[in-house]
Amino acid sequence: MTWRAWSEENRAAIEAAGRWRAPRDFDARGPHGTLRDGRAVVSFASNDYLGLTQHPRVLSAAHDAIERWGAGSGSARLIVGSRPVHTDLERSLADWKGAERVALFPTGFAANLGVLTTCAGTGTLVCSDELNHASIIDGCRLSRADVAIYGHCDLEHLDALLARRGARRSVIVSDTVFSMDGDVADVAALAALAARHDALLVLDEAHAVLGPAPEFPRDADVLRVGTLSKTLGALGGFVAGPARYIDLVENLARPYIFTTAPTPADTAAAAAALAVLRGSEGDALVARLRALVVRLRPGHPSPIIPFICGDETIALTAAATLLDRGLLVPAIRPPTVPAGASRLRVTLSAAHHDADVELLLRALAEVFGTMPSR
Repeated sequence: MTWRAWSEENRAAIEAAGRWRAPRDFDARGPHGTLRDGRAVVSFASNDYLGLTQHPRVLSAAHDAIERWGAGSGSARLIVGSRPVHTDLERSLADWKGAERVALFPTGFAANLGVLTTCAGTGTLVCSDELNHASIIDGCRLSRADVAIYGHCDLEHLDALLARRGARRSVIVSDTVFSMDGDVADVAALAALAARHDALLVLDEAHAVLGPAPEFPRDADVLRVGTLSKTLGALGGFVAGPARYIDLVENLARPYIFTTAPTPADTAAAAAALAVLRGSEGDALVARLRALVVRLRPGHPSPIIPFICGDETIALTAAATLLDRGLLVPAIRPPTVPAGASRLRVTLSAAHHDADVELLLRALAEVFGTMPSR
């Protein structure tokens, strides 16, 4: 088969399955903006949970960094790409997480790849939750370790897998907040299992804006992966943990060694956002976000709120109906979620207005006949 035939066959297969996708321009600052056709909409699809992408201190820090260092870093960190702003942010993140050290990556995806390929390898057993993010899945694959998938948040299954590990070193890896369901892992129980089985615990805290906020001894065998692009509203990723692991990440992780350092503007923006988050204004923004979650689904632990439709067509129709009402809530369908689990995935932000949430509540009740429980 020629490459042209291969590409045409694959395009046709995706289109025939009704799963062809393309980027959709959204001209916006925060959740309010317009589509390319001029329609004004409110987005409930962003990960800008605290609205910090638009915070004046964050924007000012990015502008100042561009003026001082330029648009890009020009090289990898280990060559000449490291700027004082990178080191300063790493120290601030380490203090925030109560960790000895932090290493910055260009994205959270790259951070998971770097951590897992550094700490796992041939002869290692990696136990991964079945609903972990794609970056964890790809990191497991690239690590060349033996990978065992345990049932979602099934601690008994995980315990049994670790008990059968033999002489292999073992790694437990899990999201703390799962990106499609918005539910949370029992981090304390995972840490207890890791300690019992002498396993390294890797936690992806990308979506943990409302918690869980675990505390570990600085020297514990725990690595915490985070992103700068969600709670902090910038771009980049990081891993926090004991210096003995972070030193190895900086020396062995290919996504760290062989890529250009994060831009000065993104790094400075994240540092300013972290300062906001750790102050009284950050407390108020988190409280605001939590209150909006309660209005939409009382008792839910995160700003990711799924409304399960099951069938893809139903999810697409529901998303189109909401869009007609000025609400951008894309349908999430296979392969992002399993077949039969298509959904609307609502993500809330502290930047949403009360009127935005009221409009969403009314529209969801209209689309589903009554407010679905999930």
